Amino acid sequence: MGTAFWASLFAGLATGVGALPIVFLKKVSHKLRDILLAFAAGVMVAASAFNLIIPALEEGSIYQVLLGVLFGALILGIFERYTPNIDYERFFGSTDKTVARRAILLIAALALHNIPEGLAVGVGFASDAPGMGIALAIAIGVQNAPEGLVIAASLLESKLSVWKILLLATLTGLVEPIAAMIGLFMVSYVQAIIPFSLAFAAGAMLYVTFREMIPESHGHGYVEEATFSFMLGVIFMLFVNHIFGV
Repeated sequence: MGTAFWASLFAGLATGVGALPIVFLKKVSHKLRDILLAFAAGVMVAASAFNLIIPALEEGSIYQVLLGVLFGALILGIFERYTPNIDYERFFGSTDKTVARRAILLIAALALHNIPEGLAVGVGFASDAPGMGIALAIAIGVQNAPEGLVIAASLLESKLSVWKILLLATLTGLVEPIAAMIGLFMVSYVQAIIPFSLAFAAGAMLYVTFREMIPESHGHGYVEEATFSFMLGVIFMLFVNHIFGV
């Protein structure tokens, strides 16, 4: 149990580590913002396809995956539409509701994404396969690091300090050890829903990417730069998966 918790905590904290490059960005132009946001969108699309949908198809049926993707997008769409009015200036340092809404959606999507990953780590530790839990935690931690950069890039337009951005990125990953403990103790129930959960998380991430991140990164006259940056994000995630065998 202790090993499962610490391994899943490592995987979750990797999200905060991935956001660290923002510390070195003292001043961010609109062009750089769009490039980083497009790169983050590419990472999100690649992670959805190769780290969520493909593993879901390997573990479950096509119908579970299709329903999961659809429900993930629908639930996040409903969440966006009915998000209660909050004090944006207090929480995000900005009264710009567009920026704040996008940040809320992205944080929600990545938090949802980390739940099935944490469940998978817990199931891995509960299984009879030696080393599976540790291997899953390492693989997920590697994949989580670029997602920290995704959150950081999306919050660059807010007036949050870099330390608050790092904190938010880290917090989204901390659902993983909680989910891992659930997976560890309820393995027989959790294993059956992991394919749907992975696909659900993919649908939520794809919704945010195409609803918010891509349009925003292409809306300020830097379309070509943003397009190539998006492609680099996809390539980067493919490279990470290949190198680390995710």
